[in-house]
Amino acid sequence: MEEFVIEGGVPLNGEVTPSGNKNAALPLLAACLLTDEPIVMHNVPQIRDVLAMRKLIESLGTEVEELDQHTWRLTTRELIASHLDPELCRRIRASILIAGPVLARAGGLKLPPPGGDVIGRRRLDTHILALRALGADITYNRVFDIKGSQLHGADILLDEASVTATENAVMAAVLAKGETTIRNAASEPHVQELCNFLNALGAKIEGIGSNALHITGVPRLHGGEYTIGPDLLEVVSYIGAAVVTHGTILIRNAGVKHLEMVGQVFHRLGVHWEVQGNDILVPASQSLSVISDLDGAVPEIKTNVWPAFPTDLTSIAITMATQISGSVLFHDWMFSGRMYFTDKLVGMGARIILCDPYRCLIQGPTPLYGEKLESPDIRAGMAMLLAALAANGTSKIRNIVQIERGYEKVDEKLIKLGAKIKREVE
Repeated sequence: MEEFVIEGGVPLNGEVTPSGNKNAALPLLAACLLTDEPIVMHNVPQIRDVLAMRKLIESLGTEVEELDQHTWRLTTRELIASHLDPELCRRIRASILIAGPVLARAGGLKLPPPGGDVIGRRRLDTHILALRALGADITYNRVFDIKGSQLHGADILLDEASVTATENAVMAAVLAKGETTIRNAASEPHVQELCNFLNALGAKIEGIGSNALHITGVPRLHGGEYTIGPDLLEVVSYIGAAVVTHGTILIRNAGVKHLEMVGQVFHRLGVHWEVQGNDILVPASQSLSVISDLDGAVPEIKTNVWPAFPTDLTSIAITMATQISGSVLFHDWMFSGRMYFTDKLVGMGARIILCDPYRCLIQGPTPLYGEKLESPDIRAGMAMLLAALAANGTSKIRNIVQIERGYEKVDEKLIKLGAKIKREVE
């Protein structure tokens, strides 16, 4: 097993370009199953979760040709709706995204339960209810048996604004007969990317970016070409790296239009950046002081569905807050296991009170010290890596495969910014 060995306390300076959006790439690859014509996909991130999705769609008949390191031509002439490898499905949560497109094009499949990060209960009911509304017959006995040869349009009110359930419903509905309305739909940037991509292939989706999508089913989709946008979570991770190491980082192609709410929240922590076209410059000079609420109360940073502050950024923001003056309460009501990594930060010297599984109170700034760590999931792993970069002394992070599920060549990118990181086999 490989590990990172990090010598902390070094300001990071320079410029970095984020990879393609992981959370967009996964549904986009699944959506390629909807057509028998070639699709050229640019800016594909070379990360473990994406490579796992590639294996899944290849097992269903997709031919993948690498035109260059980040450009793939994908062609699914014939869809083989066979049994999928259970172990491969357990590697990633996004394996559930196979359901919608295979159901729409092949009339059904048997799908093993998905895996992914262990951050609390992650229900699949919303997916099942949406696909059933479109005419699918779904049973479960350790494997999902999904059937539906004649999907039809429906008025669907999702019982929660689930990103992947919205994506599954959209992919099934684009080939369903008639009109579909999806209300309480998720509207995250990667959901918007999927809808724009499908429209480029001939789908008819209206209301993109809102919580009400209207879809007119079409008989078939054609091929096309698409470029995946930058990964917002990676962008914010490098903002965090600049903040905790007191360095200056220029982030190229940062997807500025999607950073507005993050900017508002980080402003409350005394963090700012300069917008330069579609790039952002995070300067070393930051106030790094918590702004209290108007009545002087401790501010609460609470996650919510888009366009509110995303749950996936909680871990990064918590690590940043350990290096910021003042008290702040973080509240992530979505996942019961998101906060558990904070005990590792406490072991490094942070002052954190875990109030319950969903809330923690942080008092900063505190010096952090090198420690032996283990990455429990993608985002907590990156948060630990930022803590190690800020810490005095040497840290070791085991199970870095978790970090690399979501971050492409993260050690190489950080080294170019001046970080002292070695990859070793323990």
